[in-house]
Amino acid sequence: MPINAFFEEQAAQLDSLKRGSRLRSLAPRSGKDFASNDYLGLAGSTLLHDALREGMALGLPAGSGGSRLLRGNHAAHEALEAEAAAHYGTEAALFMATGFVANTALFATLPQRGDLLVHDALIHASVHDGMKLGRAETRAAAHNDPQAFDEAITAWRACGGTGRAWIAVESLYSMDGDRAPLADLAQVAARHDAILLIDEAHATGVFGTGGRGLAEALAGQPNVITLHTCGKALGCEGALLCGPKVAIDFIVNRGRPFIFSTAPSPLVAHMVRKAIGMLASHDDWREDLFDRIAHARALLAPRLGATPSDTQILPVVIGDDARTMRIASALQRQGFDIRGIRPPTVPAGTARLRISITRNVTKGDIGALSESLDRIMIPA
Repeated sequence: MPINAFFEEQAAQLDSLKRGSRLRSLAPRSGKDFASNDYLGLAGSTLLHDALREGMALGLPAGSGGSRLLRGNHAAHEALEAEAAAHYGTEAALFMATGFVANTALFATLPQRGDLLVHDALIHASVHDGMKLGRAETRAAAHNDPQAFDEAITAWRACGGTGRAWIAVESLYSMDGDRAPLADLAQVAARHDAILLIDEAHATGVFGTGGRGLAEALAGQPNVITLHTCGKALGCEGALLCGPKVAIDFIVNRGRPFIFSTAPSPLVAHMVRKAIGMLASHDDWREDLFDRIAHARALLAPRLGATPSDTQILPVVIGDDARTMRIASALQRQGFDIRGIRPPTVPAGTARLRISITRNVTKGDIGALSESLDRIMIPA
């Protein structure tokens, strides 16, 4: 295909997305923060600025200079991993550049040919990409339905499946704000001698003692591996895979996204370690956040039909893609940074406003948002 024809085809696909109100574009941050994952308001805090300056004073390099297996490994990475393993109650931890890369490495590396990986139907895109690179058979289970996971593994065994069973879930789903039934899923995993993989991205820092997440009660179990992202409530960037040492060592040796990636910045590793320490001693930050969440629920849920949630994520399902984006744009013009979420990020027919409650907004901001929503909800 000639180059011009190739780009004309891409342009036609983009035009089709635009006609369907699904064209994505980058926009600068503006208005009150009801969109970010900076749940505790740490990303722009003086505390992390101080941690950065401290790391610079220690002479930590801004760049790693190579992959961890070459010269990119640094004492700051190892110090973070040791502290993270102790904090999250696991044998070992591995620091990676992003949560997406960490999930890709995890799912592409650990489940083997002949295994079965059963994942929640709403699992994150990074897991899907990891599964595509992996060797295991995969099946989707109905969202937050432990029985569906149990039945999928039972049926696989009945058909001759002899490998290892794996269960993959998020502890808190980023677009629905609902929690996974982790205790029940752990029982399913125990019945089938399965390994439970839990993405704690949106629970880390917000839930659990010292921000340890919703899987805190399962910490240290030999059949549990957790992912804790560092770019949400921790205010930094990167991700930590936490679990048995043998699993972490296997990823170091076989995980291509880890082996062939430049190591994260040692300065960032230092900042993440400081952030974990801060959260361990600041339950008052979480208490303050939950006070704002309760206020938002009281105002928004009954007036707008927002899905009841006791978490920091409040989805308002609109349904129609175009209407969702019109409402989001109207809110942005009123000074509220709220983004419309459309398929394929969410299932078809469930386009929504994703309202994120953080410590970057006040109760007054939440009240003003509620009043604006009442005024500008655009009829279907």
